[in-house]
Amino acid sequence: MIVGVLGLQGDFREHLQALERMGVERRDVRTPEALQEVDALIIPGGESTTLSKLMNMYGLTPVLQKQARKGFPVYGTCAGAILIAKEVEDGKPQGLGLMDITVARNAYGRQLDSFETDLNIKTIGKFHGIFIRAPKITRCGSGTEILAEQDGDPVLVRQGAMLAGTFHPELTHDSRVHEYFLRMIG
Repeated sequence: MIVGVLGLQGDFREHLQALERMGVERRDVRTPEALQEVDALIIPGGESTTLSKLMNMYGLTPVLQKQARKGFPVYGTCAGAILIAKEVEDGKPQGLGLMDITVARNAYGRQLDSFETDLNIKTIGKFHGIFIRAPKITRCGSGTEILAEQDGDPVLVRQGAMLAGTFHPELTHDSRVHEYFLRMIG
């Protein structure tokens, strides 16, 4: 199994390093051709508008949408969760529309309002969450399972082969969220 990490912008290096520590074969994905060579994709945190523009510019958007609709596994963290959402509250950026969730960008506030807290994640247990200008998942469709919440708001959700989180597990040395995604892939 080869796990790709979208390497256009954001904290893709940290995801690649987390996968390396786990001994997982991984690839930096920047083109539609590279996307075809992986079995799953992680879309990292970063700046969602920039990521969206770059994905469109490099022709990744239609290819990823087509693959994901056929069951291709995708895990979006922070900005990645914004991009895979069906709806973004302020309408920007134009996302991929893959997961039946609505997301509010920067909903916890500005950079100064970033925080860390312990979460209780189903099947994983206690996990230290790092929230940096984090979005909030404000709506989950009926087929979306809530795996963790922070103050009543979903922060890790799953729908089929897709996983979305509003925090940054790649910034910890705890690999259990990445391991959960790998178990989802099979």
